[in-house]
Amino acid sequence: MNDFVVHMEIPAKDQQDLFGMQDQYIKSLEKEYGVSIYNRGNCVHIKGDEGQVHRVEDVMNQLLSLSRKGTQIVQQSVDYAMTLGPDAKKGILAEIDDDIICHTINGKPIKPKTIGQKEYVDAIRHNMIVFGLGPAGTGKTYLAMAMAITAYKREEVGRIILTRPAIEAGEKLGFLPGDLQSKVDPYLRPLYDALYQIMGAEAFQRDMEKGLIEVAPLAYMRGRTLDNAYIILDEAQNTTPAQMKMFLTRIGFGSKVIITGDASQKDLAPDMKSGLDIAGRVLKGIEDIAFCELTSKDVVRHPLVQKIVKAYEAYEAKEGRQRDGQAGKERGRKDYKRR
Repeated sequence: MNDFVVHMEIPAKDQQDLFGMQDQYIKSLEKEYGVSIYNRGNCVHIKGDEGQVHRVEDVMNQLLSLSRKGTQIVQQSVDYAMTLGPDAKKGILAEIDDDIICHTINGKPIKPKTIGQKEYVDAIRHNMIVFGLGPAGTGKTYLAMAMAITAYKREEVGRIILTRPAIEAGEKLGFLPGDLQSKVDPYLRPLYDALYQIMGAEAFQRDMEKGLIEVAPLAYMRGRTLDNAYIILDEAQNTTPAQMKMFLTRIGFGSKVIITGDASQKDLAPDMKSGLDIAGRVLKGIEDIAFCELTSKDVVRHPLVQKIVKAYEAYEAKEGRQRDGQAGKERGRKDYKRR
């Protein structure tokens, strides 16, 4: 049963990339699939249960497609390749890796790293309004920023507008010093970080002073029409339905909008509905509006973050089922009493 073996012919250079420092990537595969992997010259042997051996062969072929195009394999690549099903398109990792959006000021390419991220970036290219939904670490805000800055540099739009609601995780803005702008600035830090990395601090400050880049709380959008702009609304799960409607009706000609949020991280009062949730129900199916849902599979931070997100997803799903079951019992009791 456990004696099934597959032999893969892999040149020494590719083996070095594939195995990783001190064989760390191969050890990850052995631990995940319960197989044994060893090499003899240019031949790599995978031994174990037949189904698991073929899964490892698929994962290694995906990773080899990256290595053979000159992209360095990293632990995140290995972890993500292991999440791909057996029906995944051959060479999909290499295909995703070819989609370079732009480069940071240090020359590092910015590109999607998962199928979900690739679909998100493509949706932004082909739609006027895109909702990017998903947990922390899925790259939804950073990729949106990269797309906005690229369009701005190509003069496809005249300015960039970055905004978010002035609601914060467990803190009160009223107790912070300064005016509303200075109070909200710390909560816009992820957007600033992306701007600094891609544009450079000097170019960012220059264009901000000219009004070509605007960073403002959502309240400042009221009464305006936003033409010829790339607009990003971050942390949209903290908008009210009225705020979301107000924001969406500000959009003018020649503009593109990306709305990002995580429905599991609302800071609204428990009895208040989220504008992001309502927008999902109201706007789905409208042409030129796309909804992209990223998951724990698309988390590209430290592997431990991916495990944390998965654990919370499982916990919240279980809690949801228990609440639904409790609600069903309550309805049953009420129906019984009526009889």
